[in-house]
Amino acid sequence: MTVRLAPALRRRGVPTVDRRLFRRRAGRVLAALDSSERELSVSLTDDAEIAALNEEWRGREGPTDVLSFSLEEGEHADFGGALLGDVVIALPVAERQARAYGATLDDEVARLLIHGVLHLLGHDHQEPGEARRMRSEERRVWRAVGDD
Repeated sequence: MTVRLAPALRRRGVPTVDRRLFRRRAGRVLAALDSSERELSVSLTDDAEIAALNEEWRGREGPTDVLSFSLEEGEHADFGGALLGDVVIALPVAERQARAYGATLDDEVARLLIHGVLHLLGHDHQEPGEARRMRSEERRVWRAVGDD
């Protein structure tokens, strides 16, 4: 398992996460999804960058919490190799959500990582049945990630 973590943001006002904890949890996420031999690229970014990606790739304005760019499906699937794809997490959005949920930033980022990786593997939540299955899988993987 390889997790490529983009350099930590050093801009004023952008929260930071425990990188060691994040890497450990990312490995557990992949293991829980039978993807330990796979690679994962993760970018931790700010609101402006994820808003630009959200508009470019989804046609939606404003920041979102997590975006996934799969190499398991679509026109680039043949080029993925061991790489599942990219997960992009907006740290300021994660921080706001963590406060709203009464969670830590590290836990919220792990939750978003799980959600993003499930998207990389083909899970979706557009239809009610899909959403139920995805939430169930998120809970199962969260239990496997464990508390640190």
